[in-house]
Amino acid sequence: MKTIALVTQKGGTGKSSLAVSLAVAAQEKGLRVYVIDLDPQGTAKNWFERREAETPEVATIDASQLKAALTALANQGYDLILLDTAGVNTPATVSAMEHADMCLIPARPSIADIEATRPTTASLTKLGKQFAFVLNQCPPGRSIRTNDAYRVLQLGGVVATASLATRTDHIDALALGQGVTERDPQGKAAREIRGLLQWILNKMEGAADGNKKARVA
Repeated sequence: MKTIALVTQKGGTGKSSLAVSLAVAAQEKGLRVYVIDLDPQGTAKNWFERREAETPEVATIDASQLKAALTALANQGYDLILLDTAGVNTPATVSAMEHADMCLIPARPSIADIEATRPTTASLTKLGKQFAFVLNQCPPGRSIRTNDAYRVLQLGGVVATASLATRTDHIDALALGQGVTERDPQGKAAREIRGLLQWILNKMEGAADGNKKARVA
């Protein structure tokens, strides 16, 4: 079982939307997936309550319960766990960092978002955790702003080669309790999420981008 935490000390970067859409996309690949919502706002949990399908399941727990919960999920045969965290530094966020196999730091291509990643990367570096930046909510198409943000983030660590544009499918899917791959399976947002998921799974397996079939169990 592998655990991915979405972490950054800035709200509005799309952590919850990414968490649930990645969970749905991973489930479509045949993985058993579970989402743990550690954010007091409960965006992922609210998404699940709107959802018609019973999986991937989302639960809210206290930070002190995280280690035991992950052990129980591993024993139940889950393949992938996604941890959604608050946009501030909380005990739950620290616990998520400590227990994750990989941490994703979503950032919009803006100076405010890039600057806000620094405390998070400092904490992850101190913990010795694998992490990667994910450029999210980028202008559609080729953008100098996105390219510049990518280069700046590279100075601080690994940046996912799959970026995600601002698309209405993300908003609509979240409102309907869906992942973007369900909202419009052939849409650009769905293609971007699948690309990001494959990149993440390959990274956790230690493979070069796209050169190895993902296996996380």
